[in-house]
Amino acid sequence: MIRINLLPHREEKRKQRKAAFLQLLALSAIAGFAIVLGIGGVIAAQIANQTQRNEFIKAENAKLDTQIKEILTLKQEIEALKARQQAVEDLQSDRNQPVYLMDELVKQVPEGIYLRGFKQDNQRVAISGYAHSNERVSELLRNLGNNSPWLERPDLIEIRLTNLGQGKDAKKVYDFTVNVGIKRPRDKEPAAAPGNVRNVSANAASKKP
Repeated sequence: MIRINLLPHREEKRKQRKAAFLQLLALSAIAGFAIVLGIGGVIAAQIANQTQRNEFIKAENAKLDTQIKEILTLKQEIEALKARQQAVEDLQSDRNQPVYLMDELVKQVPEGIYLRGFKQDNQRVAISGYAHSNERVSELLRNLGNNSPWLERPDLIEIRLTNLGQGKDAKKVYDFTVNVGIKRPRDKEPAAAPGNVRNVSANAASKKP
């Protein structure tokens, strides 16, 4: 007996292809979703790692800011201590200033000038006296400005012609006031410049055999 299949085989194959396509589409969607989840997880991990790094950097920056503030405070304390030390040294050195002043006045005051007093205000001294002529006052200013290791920057405050004495003994003299600065010992010691240090080192090296 011969059997004949009357079902449309083309329609059956079409249904099979459609089912296979749907399965492939579902598999592709699942694979795409898995890929998206994987990439999203990687990106989220990288973001979390970068966020952790940023937090670490912020914490270290905060520590550095605290250390910088402490350093600035220490620098201010050091400067304050240096200023106090310098003030003590200046007070100790200023105790000898009257001796230096009197010694320098003896050396630098030329003949024809008579001092009648002086008054010190910090590092400036106002010197008053009488002179036979303007030239004597000019010579005094030159001596105080150029020849004295302890005195500097003399300024002529006032000079006027006046009478000294009475009657027949009266003389015409010049009454003057000079303002001059007093150097401290630390002002007399020039700081060693880096160029001088290099020159000294070079000279010492050149003298070696």
